[in-house]
Amino acid sequence: MRLLFLGDVVGRPGRRALAALLPSWREEEHYDFVMANAENAAGGFGLTPSVAGELFRAGVDVLTLGNHAFANREVTPLLESEPRVLRPANYPAGVPGRGGGIFPFGEERVAVLNLLGRVFLDPLDDPFSVAEREVERLKATTPFVVVDFHAEATSEKVAMGWFLDGKASAVIGTHTHVQTADERILPRGTAYITDVGMCGPRDGILGVEREAVIRRFRTQMPARFSVAAGPVVVAAVGIHLAPDGRALEIKRYQVPLDGS
Repeated sequence: MRLLFLGDVVGRPGRRALAALLPSWREEEHYDFVMANAENAAGGFGLTPSVAGELFRAGVDVLTLGNHAFANREVTPLLESEPRVLRPANYPAGVPGRGGGIFPFGEERVAVLNLLGRVFLDPLDDPFSVAEREVERLKATTPFVVVDFHAEATSEKVAMGWFLDGKASAVIGTHTHVQTADERILPRGTAYITDVGMCGPRDGILGVEREAVIRRFRTQMPARFSVAAGPVVVAAVGIHLAPDGRALEIKRYQVPLDGS
């Protein structure tokens, strides 16, 4: 089985770049299943039903979210009705939406689990306890279990990778928008990377117009952030899994595209 996970999609430039590259990746690299983090897909902040539809039409099978999961009010009905859109599973009980799911492709099924870190982010439920419980539940149905750990701290992501080694097929870090070069297969067969990066404007600051971000750092005054223009980068990882769910290979992509 071959999986593709695309990094945080930032605004319209990221969506257009993803749509431009994904068909050729699916055909040439023979990816069976595609996931993307859509945390920043709508104007750089959250997700909307129309943007989710655009990403599904582009060929993405499942969308995950993060700390901006509920940034747009119109996303709540989508989370309640669309099983292919996941918000972090460690939100408290009663929060709309699903934190994980099992999805068919051909004769196989793949499970996806979305988690949010707690270091420098909102103090949600313990992601490690939720991961342990949910991965065990999902593995009762399929050996293919992929975890999107949307977290700020490198140490928390690395800890989750080791915690789930041999339990999950892959632990993919998202949120920082900067691709790390530490992709590897851990000793018990779990593919890991600290952050897959982003699909968005290369010359912004994490995909956002530079001037507003610099002004915010220099003055500590509120600033309105807008998605940057210019060249775009599409970052992703491809993962090859054995029939028993163990990772055989993890491959990093960072492809620049001209224009936005």
